[in-house]
Amino acid sequence: MIGGFTGKILRVDLTKKEVKIEDTNMQWARQYIGGQGLATRYFVDEVDPKIDPYSPENELIFAPGPLTGTNAPTASRYMVVTKSPLTGTITRSNSGGYFGARLKHSGFDMIIFKGKAESPLYLFVSQGKAELRDASKLWGRDVFETTDFLSQEAGRAASIACIGPAGENLVRFASIINDKHRAAGRNGVGAVMGSKKLKAVVAIGGTLPKVANPSEYNSVLQEMLKKLKENPVTSQGLTQFGTEVLVNIINKSGIYSTKNSTDSGDDPLAEEISGERLAETYLLHNQPCFACPIRCGRVVRYNERESEGPEYESAWALGASTGIHDLYSIIAANDNADRLGYDTISGGLTISAAMELYEKGKIPDKDVGPTKPKFGNQSALLEMSTKLAYRKDFGNELAEGSLRLATKYGYPDASISVKGQELAAYDPRGVWGMALEYATSNIGGSHMRAYTISNEILGVQPVSEPTKIEGKAALVKYVQDFTEVMDCSGLCQFPSFALNFEDYRKLINAITGFNYSSEELMKAGERNWNLERLFNLKGGIKPEQDTLPGRFLTEGIPKGPNKGKVVPLKELLRDYYKERGWDEKGIPREEKIKELGLDFYKL
Repeated sequence: MIGGFTGKILRVDLTKKEVKIEDTNMQWARQYIGGQGLATRYFVDEVDPKIDPYSPENELIFAPGPLTGTNAPTASRYMVVTKSPLTGTITRSNSGGYFGARLKHSGFDMIIFKGKAESPLYLFVSQGKAELRDASKLWGRDVFETTDFLSQEAGRAASIACIGPAGENLVRFASIINDKHRAAGRNGVGAVMGSKKLKAVVAIGGTLPKVANPSEYNSVLQEMLKKLKENPVTSQGLTQFGTEVLVNIINKSGIYSTKNSTDSGDDPLAEEISGERLAETYLLHNQPCFACPIRCGRVVRYNERESEGPEYESAWALGASTGIHDLYSIIAANDNADRLGYDTISGGLTISAAMELYEKGKIPDKDVGPTKPKFGNQSALLEMSTKLAYRKDFGNELAEGSLRLATKYGYPDASISVKGQELAAYDPRGVWGMALEYATSNIGGSHMRAYTISNEILGVQPVSEPTKIEGKAALVKYVQDFTEVMDCSGLCQFPSFALNFEDYRKLINAITGFNYSSEELMKAGERNWNLERLFNLKGGIKPEQDTLPGRFLTEGIPKGPNKGKVVPLKELLRDYYKERGWDEKGIPREEKIKELGLDFYKL
């Protein structure tokens, strides 16, 4: 018996307004674990790597994992796989909440969208059936309005994933938002959805996934729950303060940057936007995702409104990176992003890039209007965080992302991005595993493809000294491949603070019955990573783009415990390519491609 899968895939042709159901390729499911790994295998088989992301022929795949929708801890995640309009790379964007579980419960392992509708549509899925419905009356409405309308129409058991005005207006970093506050946030997956005139997906819960080995599963489950309860991060830190618990930790580690990374090393005002300060002021209560014992979500009240967040990355991008340390303004800007439907990291860093460009005299007054985008200007933050979603006035430039913005105004160094995607809240000059992860991530600058902060700052095994070259490449490859396993499974990454690779392997085996050995499962993660790399190379993404913003390579951190440090990227990449079994230019060798069973997709 195979558990964790429904055995059915839904194909939706938006041009023809047709839905079809087919059997899941279970051989591929085992080779690629499921979830985004399985989605990527279908995607590369069916989509030209050189395709324009806004082409009707680009696919948009919603993919819960084999563990999604079970009662395993944090089994809430689903992935969106497509080609990114922000970076031109293949991408996947991960979200929690309840939508992924209800999508799985509705009877499908994946939904593959293709084509472009003549007028706005939404998809309704329930009990193994699907129907396209008119969404004309929803086009133009924000995420909250759309969610409320469709929830009322469908009933309480529904979960909605939708786009807001940012997705409709093809903002290059638009998100797909589910359950109002959970986002498949990065790389512009919402813009691809908008280009297809697809407003929403409504999923009605139904049957829970079967478990292949129930007795083994119950035993593993109890062991995992015990570890999560005993670990101070998963039982206390994240529960009490959310991801914002990281603010003071990262600042004390000397890798918390401000003002678009023009300053770094020690932010004296960081405490003002910390998780501790949020808990003292605006926090109402926790908000868990489906099957989550950690409950890191934050429900807040501001200006007589209830909202959620901000998460750590959001508070940094909308706050410290813009020179703003006022929680009220950050919460309001974060709420704008949720309602309008765009990524807070890219949105915040595009705004902070505009502030640097303006202060350097690169952007003339006539382009920005009366509210000047200077660091620390709260009014400018709130104005720009709204206008960019509608491409109104200067918001039209912001909607293109920081790299296109900074390049247009003649100073691309103001874009703190890799391959066009903005970086997260860790200065790579003081944490070289994260530097290597940023540079080599297949989806552009990302902290979630290998969160080596766990190993370099937070003491998770294997521990690694933050600014030591030796062993760094091996660490990053290991964490990247392990992260593939976590992401494909459908579990959140946060349990990995308490759990190790073997815990995940046992759980995956108990649910699916695939009986992976440790080597097989890690090899599946490596296979997924290399398949994405091959797609990007075929699509014109060059190894030379495995780099970092120039200031991190030539300008030392100005103060704090890492004062004077830069990233020795050349040495790190040399070791990493060798560790990956790629040539010195960063191209997978034929023997590596053969070893991973990727001959069908070799260059």
